[in-house]
Amino acid sequence: MTALARAAAAAVGGVLLACAFPPVGVAALMWPGLVLLVVALLGARVRDAAWIGWIFGSAFLLVLLRWVLVFDVPGAYVALALVEGAFYAGFGAVFAVLSRSRWWPLLGACAWMATEMLRSLVPFGGFVWGRLAFAAVDTPLASVARWLGVAVLSGVVFGTAALAVWAFQRGAVGRRRRLATAAVVLAATFTIAAVLPVGLAGSGRSIQVAVVQGDVPGTGAQFLGEQREVLENHVRETQAYASAVRTGESPQPDVVLWPENASDIDPLTDATANAMISAAAQDVDAPILVGAILDGPDDGTAYNAGIVWDPVSGPGEQYVKQHLVPWGEYVPLRSFSEWLVPRLADEIPRDILPGEESGELRIDGGVVGTMMCFDVVFDRLARSAVIGGAEMLVVQTNNATFTGTAQPDQQWEVARMRAIESGRYVAVPSTNGISGFIAPDGAVDQVAPTQEPAWLAQEVRAATSVTTGTRFGVWLELVALLVTVAAVVLLVRRPGHTR
Repeated sequence: MTALARAAAAAVGGVLLACAFPPVGVAALMWPGLVLLVVALLGARVRDAAWIGWIFGSAFLLVLLRWVLVFDVPGAYVALALVEGAFYAGFGAVFAVLSRSRWWPLLGACAWMATEMLRSLVPFGGFVWGRLAFAAVDTPLASVARWLGVAVLSGVVFGTAALAVWAFQRGAVGRRRRLATAAVVLAATFTIAAVLPVGLAGSGRSIQVAVVQGDVPGTGAQFLGEQREVLENHVRETQAYASAVRTGESPQPDVVLWPENASDIDPLTDATANAMISAAAQDVDAPILVGAILDGPDDGTAYNAGIVWDPVSGPGEQYVKQHLVPWGEYVPLRSFSEWLVPRLADEIPRDILPGEESGELRIDGGVVGTMMCFDVVFDRLARSAVIGGAEMLVVQTNNATFTGTAQPDQQWEVARMRAIESGRYVAVPSTNGISGFIAPDGAVDQVAPTQEPAWLAQEVRAATSVTTGTRFGVWLELVALLVTVAAVVLLVRRPGHTR
């Protein structure tokens, strides 16, 4: 296979993989995309394989992350894709070594899991958008997330593609046996996954939940007047919902959920914002989980928090967002970054500071696990909330900046996967969409219309147990990393290894 053919296969494979995610959203395209990558890598030297992996990853991310262009900084969009593509370069180099083993499809799956793990850690806290598992929500393999974790689901997706290539390798001894073995393993994998049960992880109490989407003018983040209007919108829509409760149109809620950035004015220090939220909670006679920006320890910092606002006692427990978006919620290397892109000084004048505590919050005698927007792609945050006692999960989000792009749809699919993995209902309050309720099997129960004020109410059932995927998934991911490292060391030391 020529170098040009390998590069072309990798590029096409990356594009096909991106098309498995919204806006195209054809999950089956994952497999031909990954098959092309594997074919391009097999037989390549380590250095060549690194370039092949980088071409694949860059092509994948350039298509997947086109929504980054809303910031009107094309250089940043390209740089993000190319830098994140370096992880796939590393994968390519490692895969070239692992392919010398007879167990290379399994080891390749471990290497893919390790790559996604590293993407979730560095740089700047990680950016693991585009995990294979997040495109597998509507595939027969989705149940693997509940039983073995999201990371393992990604590994299984890659492993099935690699196994298909293994079955047809040129010059393979016993090709018929390989074909038969691969067919049996693939059929068993898909069949077992298709029949594995998903759904509620233990049935607990009934919870009446409401989601409020207030809508925003523009992005809702600009200037004090616009921020005040966003808060007013959420108060007004909560009052409309409270009126429906009083007339019997909707049952009395146990909790009302507001999105991230429902109040970009600190309600703990601003008397007017405080009074508005308190009045809304009293009107609906239920605690509100309020997404708010809180003042930090100095004028140049802030916190992105979810606050439990009781109708009687006011603000209570808080969750502070842990995984922040670099150059979105804070500016790394601020002096250099502002020199490179001067508008950052005006658009992100304060650096949001990360929290340290997990997101389980006590509300109305129960426990709700909340995540803020970008948090949802990180396994450990959902895991810590569930193990901490969360009976349902909430993803408070503000995707107004990305209206009209695929970003809200891509994030919605991640929330669906969290429901499957955790065996819990997931409620998603967004400022202007996508807001809705997701059942524990990943099915969409309700979705609010986008870009307009709306409220949704639903009775959900609390989960009472922890799925094995939630409990052990992060450890299986670590095992995959250790297996990959050990295999590479052993294969590099094997006589006859070449670069």
